[in-house]
Amino acid sequence: MSSSLATVAYIAATILFILSLGGLSNPETARRGNLYGIIGMTIAVLATVFGPRVTPAGYGWIIGAMAVGGTVGLIAAKKVQMTQMPELVALMHSLVGLAACLVGFASYVDTSIVLTGAEKSIHELEIYIGILIGAITFSGSIIAFGKLSGRIGGKPMLLPARHWINLTGLLAVIWFGHVFLNADSLQGGMTPLIVMTVIALLFGIHMVMAIGGADMPVVVSMLNSYSGWAAAATGFMLSNDLLIVVGALVGSSGAILSYIMCRAMNRNFISVIAGGFGTGGGTAAVKKDGEPQGEVTPISAAETAELLKDARNVIIVPGYGMAVAQAQHAVYEITQLLRGKGINVRFGIHPVAGRMPGHMNVLLAEAKVPYDIVMEMDEINEDFPDTDVSIVIGANDIVNPAAQEDPASPIAGMPVLEVWKAKTSIMMKRSMASGYAGIDNPLFYKDNNRMLFGDAKKMLDEVLAALK
Repeated sequence: MSSSLATVAYIAATILFILSLGGLSNPETARRGNLYGIIGMTIAVLATVFGPRVTPAGYGWIIGAMAVGGTVGLIAAKKVQMTQMPELVALMHSLVGLAACLVGFASYVDTSIVLTGAEKSIHELEIYIGILIGAITFSGSIIAFGKLSGRIGGKPMLLPARHWINLTGLLAVIWFGHVFLNADSLQGGMTPLIVMTVIALLFGIHMVMAIGGADMPVVVSMLNSYSGWAAAATGFMLSNDLLIVVGALVGSSGAILSYIMCRAMNRNFISVIAGGFGTGGGTAAVKKDGEPQGEVTPISAAETAELLKDARNVIIVPGYGMAVAQAQHAVYEITQLLRGKGINVRFGIHPVAGRMPGHMNVLLAEAKVPYDIVMEMDEINEDFPDTDVSIVIGANDIVNPAAQEDPASPIAGMPVLEVWKAKTSIMMKRSMASGYAGIDNPLFYKDNNRMLFGDAKKMLDEVLAALK
């Protein structure tokens, strides 16, 4: 394939990637957006493999690598559950960071690249920055994977003088960058490059370990942005225009998403990176004196069904508990049954519900819940006062009234779904444990709130049976 034909193919792939991002912005066009992305990536891979920069001697290695990667991808697609998608996304981000590091070191030791003067300095700077971003992305994503999969606790690890540690690491990276750029030999530059890589790996670990459970959805989108910039840096190292453009698209879209999610939590990006918000959860909400905050009113599945039968307007708020219980299909059946009776049923989605951006939307789409009744928080919040029954399925922090009622709460000012303003709110939980952020929830004890304890799928199946 000639270089001009490869360039045309890259332009076509770039257009398809842009269309893919546009399609993914809306649930109704997401499937089409995925298709655009698949076609674009296929064109990009074929144009690269059969392009002028790859010789036939390398086809065997490339086909072997693609076969291994494709097999791993197929196995993951078959075996990974929807509840495991957040940690899978974090793991995939780590691979992008690792690739950037390996490409950076390979580019540095590649003796076929002979540059002098300013070109040599620019190329080495690209290598240094690419490995720096890649190492942070790799180690940070591994820790995020551990936290999201439960292998590492959600409680933030706050080291004494952690900000000074980070500042010291930054200054060291700058200093070793100066040494690297002024090295007069390959061996002389390799030492500062390795030291910087170790510092970057440690920074990635420290950065994500310091971030609490409540901020993990933002961390996922942040690491998505980092992986994009790592890919762009790899593009600069390889002089690959498509990789630069695609990396910039992913990096900028991830950064915008992180900003949107920070706004949804009433937090700024710097405070998220600084860490400290959220614990591992798992304890019942208590007063300062250690006593329970109040009395809860339990409700049975049959009583829940009766409330739903008599309702005119129902809003369902899904959370991570629905994902864990795989209850989305039972939710769909209940929704269909109620709508068949003329009851107005809608869904309220908080931007940070679940463990990654769009987690609840994906689950509901998988269960074939109509897109037009799945509403964002800003669209539906003002409708709760006119709602007869609001049902919270396994969510906690995103429906916590302390955000509005307690100025001393860690989530004070955070926009939440105001489920307590409905005539009756029903919280479905396994126990009285606090949410992922480990923050007390006064909703449990409100007069119009009822607690439906048990596994979400089991309870919803019972509700469905009672409705039938």
